[in-house]
Amino acid sequence: MEQYAVETVEMEKIVNKDIILNVPGSKSITNRALLLAVIAGGKSTLTNVLFSDDSRHFMECVKALGFEVDVDEERREVQIAGNALGTLKRGGRIYVGSAGTAARFLTAFLGFAGGEYYLDASQQMKKRPMAPLIESLRGLGVEINCTEKEGYFPFTVKSFGVTKREVTVDIDGSSQFLSALLISCCLVGEDFTVHVKGSHGMAYIDITTRMMEEFGVRVVRRECGGKLSYFVPGGQIYLGREYAVEPDISAACYFYAMAMLLGIRVIVRGVRRDTLQGDIRFLDLLNKMGGTLEETGQGIAFAGPGGGKFRGIKADMGAFSDQALTLAALAPFAATPTTITGIGHIRLQECDRIAAICKELTKLGVCVEELADGVCIYPAEKIHGGIIDTYDDHRVAMAFSLIGLRVPGIVIDNPLCCKKTFENYFDLFGSVCRELNN
Repeated sequence: MEQYAVETVEMEKIVNKDIILNVPGSKSITNRALLLAVIAGGKSTLTNVLFSDDSRHFMECVKALGFEVDVDEERREVQIAGNALGTLKRGGRIYVGSAGTAARFLTAFLGFAGGEYYLDASQQMKKRPMAPLIESLRGLGVEINCTEKEGYFPFTVKSFGVTKREVTVDIDGSSQFLSALLISCCLVGEDFTVHVKGSHGMAYIDITTRMMEEFGVRVVRRECGGKLSYFVPGGQIYLGREYAVEPDISAACYFYAMAMLLGIRVIVRGVRRDTLQGDIRFLDLLNKMGGTLEETGQGIAFAGPGGGKFRGIKADMGAFSDQALTLAALAPFAATPTTITGIGHIRLQECDRIAAICKELTKLGVCVEELADGVCIYPAEKIHGGIIDTYDDHRVAMAFSLIGLRVPGIVIDNPLCCKKTFENYFDLFGSVCRELNN
């Protein structure tokens, strides 16, 4: 298995240095755009598309279901001839790999569209929850038979279309369950309502509803007596269009965190305050910890405090939990403790990410207290090097690479797991380190 030795940056050499860079397109937006384009009438052209293991699995599934997909990776462009109900093969097998969005979105899509399908996944995805979505689809009249373990991949989906016009879904485990139902429910052709239990990941639901409207389907958010629902009026259809995918804010955050650690200024091209993506809130945390940010014509610029000296913070990261690992990697260098809460659900993602934070930081000599829904991380007087186990989790690999910027001897085991969302992360990360050290 490959390893990546992080190049430590000599901080005395980097006073007043600026770094300007590009990151790939957003995974969340790419995968939503792929399904919206599939359902839409006519051809869609998607630009600045993220090409990664997840998105490639999604595209291969779409092809296997009978849709024409023209891919140009060099130009980061995908063209899809949509018309879901007219083009879809009414049966077959698809393999979603470890792609959670493809797994959830395509399961709901096939349930609404009709036919009989066998859906399989990687060993990692087989451990991730599907039961709330399966339960909701069964309530709509879709037959789902789990062939190994109830509530998990793999399974068969058999449907003649849904038989009801409303459904309830529990999103405490993943907001993708709700997004999946919302995107595909317009296939019913009549008014449809999704009632919501839980409140996890609502920033991602905002992405979903805004993109649905950009493709032509209006969504009405309703709150009554503390209960939340989404109403999609009938008679609406998605329309094929040209759609530019935003830069991935999750990817950008690793480089903004680099600015925090090293006291440099980083601009990520194309990152804007009005982004669809909730991870932009991570910059507000960095600002409170002592950094400064500003809008520029190229994108948001973030400058870390002089000498990489900053304070700890208490933060509920439930709405942007993909950055919990990033903050955890910064926390040992802060002047005061950092407490991260609201992230209990990340135990059920690519790995138990709370356990990973605790184990890997402790391995490096950092004092960590594990909480029911988060962690408390204390400043470390001395952090030593070590091999970071990544658990085949891209976010563990990318986040813990940051520690090596200031601590010699940090080695990332299995860096290729980043192919899930950001396959050239370590190429870009390494080039920035070399630029700073020269």
